[in-house]
Amino acid sequence: MLSKRVIACLDVRDGALTKGVKFVGNQVIGDPIEKAKEYYDQGLDELVFYDITASSDERNIMLDVVSDVASQIFIPFSVGGGIRSVRDASALLMAGAEKISLNSAAVTNPSLISDCAHAIGRQNTVLSMDVRATSDLSACASGYEVVIQGGRRPMGLDALAWAKQGCQLGAGELVVNSIDADGMKSGYDVRLTRMIAEAVPIPIVASGGAGTPAHLAEVLTEGKADAALVASMVHYGEYAIGEIKAYLAEQGIKVRTNF
Repeated sequence: MLSKRVIACLDVRDGALTKGVKFVGNQVIGDPIEKAKEYYDQGLDELVFYDITASSDERNIMLDVVSDVASQIFIPFSVGGGIRSVRDASALLMAGAEKISLNSAAVTNPSLISDCAHAIGRQNTVLSMDVRATSDLSACASGYEVVIQGGRRPMGLDALAWAKQGCQLGAGELVVNSIDADGMKSGYDVRLTRMIAEAVPIPIVASGGAGTPAHLAEVLTEGKADAALVASMVHYGEYAIGEIKAYLAEQGIKVRTNF
């Protein structure tokens, strides 16, 4: 059995680390380079970096910040935001990212997934999905809808159907971001995560809602996630990475014991 992963997420705007609730009201809370080094030193398995306004502002990601973060860590590093072409993806790998994370541009141009997977490898191509519950079952039979541009633009696209399509197009991993749970610290959307994990054969990263180590244990077992993404619970100093991983190990969940 592969070890379950704990991944920290850095939402970056204008070069500063920010955090919001349900994708809105983001406030500056620190320096992404300092936090990256701090979490790496604590035993983090992977780091995700999102330039949260690159897509909505229609600009490229800040490569200098990506490079500065990459210089501080020696673990897998995934970067997303404003990636619209293979050239953009390649530039991020040159700046120090190991994986690129596609989101909004992939929804409007699905061939971007296959183009990137062919150019840089499926294992380096991540599809990140921003998802919220919807009552419109005629368009979204799963009860979940894909939203793009940082939660600003609902697409009427069924989340489960998009996850399957993304996998078929060449995504090597899916990050499932629950907008409804984001920043609430009341637990992941386990139903959503499990539904997608059971439908596709690639690794699933659960995102949105982590507030306690028990929430990670739940989504990694009942939610069938391969990894759990954390933000608020570590950004505000409530838990350290090593503390989270120690708890998971105590629950019988296999983790990398570098804490």
